[in-house]
Parts: sequence; structure tokens; C-alpha cells
Amino acid sequence: MDEQRGRGGPPQWWRYGPAWWDRQEERGPRWPWRSTLVVTVFVLAGSAFAGRAQHGERADLDLYARLLLLVAGGLLLWRKRRPVAVVCGTAAVVMLYLGGGYPYGPVFLTVAVACFSAVVAGHRAAAWAAMGTLWAGHVLLAHWLYRWLPPAGDSAASWSEEIVVATWVVAIASVAELARVRREQWARERAERAGAARRRADAERLRIARELHDVLAHSISVINVQAGMGLALLDSDPEQARTALTTIKAKSKEALGEVRQVLDTLRAPGDAPRTPAPGLDRLPELVEQAAGAGLTVEVEGAPPRLAPGTDLAAFRIVQEALTNVVRHSGSRRARVHLAHDATALRLRVDDDGPATGSDAGGSGNGLAGMRERAAALGGTIEAGPRPDGGFRVRAVLPLTAGSAAGEAGGTPHGRPGARRPREDR
Repeated sequence: MDEQRGRGGPPQWWRYGPAWWDRQEERGPRWPWRSTLVVTVFVLAGSAFAGRAQHGERADLDLYARLLLLVAGGLLLWRKRRPVAVVCGTAAVVMLYLGGGYPYGPVFLTVAVACFSAVVAGHRAAAWAAMGTLWAGHVLLAHWLYRWLPPAGDSAASWSEEIVVATWVVAIASVAELARVRREQWARERAERAGAARRRADAERLRIARELHDVLAHSISVINVQAGMGLALLDSDPEQARTALTTIKAKSKEALGEVRQVLDTLRAPGDAPRTPAPGLDRLPELVEQAAGAGLTVEVEGAPPRLAPGTDLAAFRIVQEALTNVVRHSGSRRARVHLAHDATALRLRVDDDGPATGSDAGGSGNGLAGMRERAAALGGTIEAGPRPDGGFRVRAVLPLTAGSAAGEAGGTPHGRPGARRPREDR
């Protein structure tokens, strides 16, 4: 029941339309055979019954009258494809039927159905014009032309009857307008729901891309450095080469595990992760991995207790910044500074450079990923050359939901005349 009604709101079908509505719009308008047949049979049978009840007051149903009733009902078959022509045609046929002096009855149902379809399809002016013309024609027949039209000896209709007919016209048009408005709301809400689904899919795709980039970029950078070291020392220092190969094995295993965890979210998006997401409590492990790649990392400060999302973002930002130092900087030393107050966590990663030019022409996905992570939490990222040389990445992440970071976001390209920053930032 809750799934149908949502969180105390209207049922699902009322908010977004019946389940078959989308399929019908994709296929285009179908021929309404069944409903047209039902309406036509009802009009023919009901008119025959009305003819017996009004015998002597109105003209008897003859072949011409039944042909008009059949045409009025048959026109409804085109009401979804040619709504304007159908509503005008049914109004004209019913006018001929009334002009023949035939019995009142369900013949007006054909005009009501045609009017409803025209209004729902958006042809409001045509529907109102047809209904208004039919009512005006009925007034003309019932109060002036009745003297020269069958049945003989007919008298003028009372104005109270005209008021009833006008009331029915307004009621039918009003119901049709309500249906049109509801249909437009369904269309808007379906479009909004589809757009929201696309945005969620895009956000999830970006999240997975960031995770894969951060995991693989860091791990493969360490593996690349260790592989180069192992090749260089294979002959001169086999024991050191063995250590490098051991590091490669351990790091590749860790990377495979993290990639598998990311991919598991694709196979079972609703399941909880099998292992906890990494956070700043793994910073010593990150420092040790960087040392294995030949980078000495000094850590200053300690992080506060963080929410899981903030903890993961802070860890990935530090990880990506150190990966960039390994890949693009000539410096073999880096400093990670952690500070916080009541509202924000401040991270700073510095190296002394200079840029080595290796891997020049990178895509810059690392910096984009860091900025996306910070922006998702309401934080900021600054990245660029330092005035005294080297490179700096500074992140400000709010500790509470909705708190804004106080620092202004910087540009990764530094001030004019500064050396070009490393590409992958």
C-alpha cells in the first residue's frame, strides 16, 4: 500500500498516470474499436427505446435516422487521430438528426465523447466552438424553425430545457478540461521523473568513475615506480628487486579488491558494501605506500571524527594529491597538513617540485575528481603552483551538513607567469 501511495501522498497512478499510458504514447494513437462499437450500439439501442417513449411527440426513427446515428457513432473511430474533424462532424450529424425531428436520446453522447477527446488532445477552441454551435443550433430549431420542420404540429421547447442542455454542455466541457489538465500534469511529472532518473544515473556513473580513477591511478603509480626500480636493480641488487616485486604484488591485490568492491555496487546497487569505505584512519597506510614508491611524506595534525562521506572524500583527496606528486613532481618529499575547527576540515598537501614533465598531457581527471568530491559536500579545492616553488593542493570540507566552506576556490593554473602545473591535477 505504501509503495502505491508513496509517503502519504496520492497513489502512483494518480501522480504519473496509468501504467499503460507510457506504452500507449510510445506506440502512438490506436484505433478505439471497442469503445466506438460500445458507444454506437448504445446510441442505436437507446434511441430506439427513446423513440418508443416519445411516440407521437417526435418523428419515428426511419432508415435515414438510423444512418445518421450510425455515422455519428462511427466518426468516433477517428477521434484520436482527427479530433477537430470528429467533434465538428458529430456536431453537424446531430444537428441534422435534431432537424429531422427525431427523438431526443443518447445521440448527444457522441458529441460529448468527441468533445472530450478534442479537449484532452489540446483542441479546446474547436471543441468549445462545436458545442456552442450545437447548442445555438438547437435553440434555433426548438424556438423558430420548428414550425417548418417535422414533426408536424410540434411546439416550441421551454427555455428551462435549454438551460438544462446548456448546463450539460458546460459540465461535459469542464470534465474534459479537467482531464486535459491532469494529462498535462502526468506528462510533466513523467518527464521530471525521467530527468531525475537520468541525473541519478549520471551522478552514480561519475561516482564510480572517480572511485576507479582514484584507486587505479594511485595503485598503478606505485606499481609503475616499483616496476622501474625492480628492473633497474634486477642484476645489481636482486634482493631489493624482490622487495619491489613483493610490493607490486601486494599493491595489485589491494587494487583488485577495491575495484571489485566498486563493481559490486553495479551488480547489486541496493546492497551494503562488503568492506568499509577507506578514511583518514588509513593515512599511515597511505604514507607507507608512498614510501614504497620513493616518496617521503610528513603528516602534521590529526583529523576529527568525520562522517563516512567526508572521511572518504578527505582520504581520496590526499591519495590523489600524493599520487600526483609521485607521477609528476621531481620532489621526493611531501607534506600533509590537517587542521579543523567547529565547522570545517582543512587539508593541505605540499611538495617542493619542480615538475618533471613526465606523463605530460594528462587528462586532468584527478583534479576534476577532487573538486567534484569537495563540491558534493559543499567544500572547495584550490590547486596550483606555490609562489616559492612546488605545488599545493588545499581542500576545505564542511563538518556539518549545509555549512559552507569559508575559503574561496582557486584556479589550478596559478598566477600569470607561474610555471605550468602538472597536467593530472
